This record gives sequence, structure tokens and C-alpha cells, in this order.
Amino acid sequence: MIDIRRLRDNAEEIIAKLSKRVEGGYSQEISRILQLDATRREILTQLNNMKSERNSASKQIPSLKKEGKDIESLMSSMRELGIEINELESNLTAIEEEFTNTQLLLPNLPDDDLVAGGKENNTVLSIFKEKPEFDFPIQNHIDLCESLNLIDYKRGVKLGGNGSWLYRGNGAILEWALLNFFISEHLADGYEFILPPHMLNWECGYVAGQFPKFSEEVYHISNPSSDEKKFMLPTAETALVNIHRAETLTLDELPKKYIAYTPCYRREAGSYRSEERGMIRGHQFNKIEMMQFTSADSSEIAFDELVEKATSLVKKLGLHHRVSKLAAADVSASMARTYDIEVWLPAIGIYKEVSSVSNARDFQSRRGNMRYRNEEGELEFLHTLNGSGLATSRIIPAIVEQFQNADGTVTIPDVLVPYMGGKTVLS
Repeated sequence: MIDIRRLRDNAEEIIAKLSKRVEGGYSQEISRILQLDATRREILTQLNNMKSERNSASKQIPSLKKEGKDIESLMSSMRELGIEINELESNLTAIEEEFTNTQLLLPNLPDDDLVAGGKENNTVLSIFKEKPEFDFPIQNHIDLCESLNLIDYKRGVKLGGNGSWLYRGNGAILEWALLNFFISEHLADGYEFILPPHMLNWECGYVAGQFPKFSEEVYHISNPSSDEKKFMLPTAETALVNIHRAETLTLDELPKKYIAYTPCYRREAGSYRSEERGMIRGHQFNKIEMMQFTSADSSEIAFDELVEKATSLVKKLGLHHRVSKLAAADVSASMARTYDIEVWLPAIGIYKEVSSVSNARDFQSRRGNMRYRNEEGELEFLHTLNGSGLATSRIIPAIVEQFQNADGTVTIPDVLVPYMGGKTVLS
């Protein structure tokens, strides 16, 4: 959520910033917000004056009664004033509802150094290793995973429908090895391990910035015995960012560093395009999520740390990958900046994102009223940052494609061997 005071004082600047995301920079919405804000403040002033008048009259009435004076005229005017107050309060409620709902349409402001436009304007910042070369005809990850009995796609669809798969045997062990490797690395770096609930309340989606605008992208849960709104988490970030909702932290408590393991539940599913077949995109996948709560001054340091942590995991797996800085329109609505870590899938000939590291700055904390006291004891909104560390459903395809051998086997990355019971090859 954007600070209303900043909107009042710098509307044209904000429109220019948001124009990097979408043509027009939400100028109509901002104009409407400012109109509603002016009307809202005018009504509040009227109400305060009218309530003050009513309170003053209420104090006079007992004295006038005691003096035997006629108070009917005053009582009549107070009744009329009460009706006017009720009408104004009703108008104010409607105006504030529209004011809030229109504010929620605005995305976060992109950082100044982000270029305008979509993914066509993303910038590659770094590349790790050369693209793997093969002296034999290579297979894609779908065929490899089936031939090695790692993934059962047909039975996965039978159990969960399209966009589902079933890990089995060494595939399940490899999946668990990756998760354990990631968690071990994060624990060694001092992150607190969290296992959050998978069913979240509506406020969690609101604070994360996914609701109300993107509420149709998640699985909502209907409970016939309760009116409480719940949904399945689309990412652990949605849970982690709410840990300190409506809390005020001290400066010496910061930064707060968390990781969480969860499945992620998405309504989006794979398409018939070859680049999204198999495990590339589905309704459920596993992920380790990193989250930091920081002061405004430490926000940049935390972002660089999260990028380094995500890339180090891919490097330790030995996978060729690149780091890309996203253009403003390719950054999600709640975030001010994002770097993607993208692995190479040689059989398909494309890069696929396995981690997005993002800084929301104070956008989410304003929604969740999450603050801290700075060195002067003044209240400021926290900065929130998150990053995948990592998602497995694209790491496994990258491993089997990049490390495949001529005989159809796959070499297991060295860092995973201890988690695979000493096994070095998938055969």
C-alpha cells in the first residue's frame, strides 16, 4: 500500500514511476483516490465540528433544566443534528470503502533503477558456468524421469488431475535430498526454520498483497460449519510475511530471518507447450522460502544477501544458470524489485526461473501494520523481503537434463550424495 501522504504531495511523480509498469501509470485511479481523500477529510472535519456542537449542548441541557428554562427548541435542534451526523457517517463509510478499495488497486512503486516494460527488457546480470555440451543425442527431463522411474506422470494425473505428478523411488529420495540440503544450508546461515499452516485466513493474502486483486489465483476453502474465509497458501511467503502482523519490533530484534518448507498450491497449471510440460508448472510443488524483516536502512543489504544465498545453492549443485534483473512490468505487484535465478534446460533450450528474490520495501508492512522503533525511538514501517531457496520442481528437470549421460543414467550432484545414501548415479 502506498502512503496516502506521499500520494497527496507527489502524485505526478508516483504516476511517472507506475508508468514503468503500465501505460498511464494508474493516473485515473490516483485522481479518484485524491478526490475521495479530500471528500473524506472534509466530512471528518464536519463530523468533528458537529459532534463538538452536540457535546457542548449536551452539557448545557442539565443546567438549563435546573434553571427551569425551556429546552425543547435545543432538544429539537440536537435531534436534527443527530440525523445529519448519522447521514454523514453513512456517507463516510461508503467513501472510505471506495477509498480503500481503489488504493488497493495500486501496485508497489518500482525502484528508480528499474527499466520500464516487461520481460523483454529484463537484464542478465551474471552467468555461472558454460552451457553443458553433449556428444550424444540428449533426452528431455520428462523421458528421463519416466525411464529412470523417478516421476510417474500418468498416475499423478490419475490421482490429482492435470498439472499433478507422483514422485516415486529414487525420485522421491532426490526430492527429499534437495529439500534437506537447502534447509541445512539455511540453518548454517542462522535462519530460523518455520513449518507454517497450509490453510491461511483472508488477512494473510491481504497483507501479502495477493488479495483482493489476485484472489482468484489461489484455492479457496469452503467450510460448511463456518463463514471464515480460508485458502491454501500459494507460497510460504504468504504465511511468513504475516508472522509479525500488527506487531512493533525493536531495532535490536532486526533483522528477522526465517525459512519455511511447504508445498505450494497454485490454480495455474501446465500448458501443452513443451517448455511447460512435466514438472515445469503444476498445481502443487515443494519449495523452501526465505523471508527477512529489516529496518529501512538494512533493506539493500538484506536483498543482496538473499540473492547471494539463492545463487549459492544453484552453484553448489553445479548447475549452469543466470541471474536476471526484472524490468518494472515483470515485477509482481507487491514488490519494488526482483532478481530471478534461472536454470538452463538443454533439451528444451530455455532458461526457467527457480528462485525470485524480491524486496517489497514497506508496501506489505503498511497493509499489515508491521513497524519498528528506529534509533530515535520513532515508529517506522518494516521492510519485507523474500526469495525462493529453492523450488524443487524445476531443479530436478535441470539436474536430469544437465547431468545426463550417454547410457541414460544421471550423475547426482556431489552435495546431494550424502542425502542420497551415498548413491552417485540415478540408473
